[in-house]
Amino acid sequence: MMLAPLIFIQFLLIVVAIIALLKTEQTNGPKAMWAVIIIFIGFIGPVLFFILGRRQY
Repeated sequence: MMLAPLIFIQFLLIVVAIIALLKTEQTNGPKAMWAVIIIFIGFIGPVLFFILGRRQY
């Protein structure tokens, strides 16, 4: 029962990161690579995308 909020937060973070990935025109590396990282590395994947993946202009 205590894991339900954490699972929901994890799912929400993945969804937000994937949406941000799709809206971002340029990333640091291929978009397919970032999609795999976001989905399969768990909590760290979306965080890595937001810190390292989005190209700052």
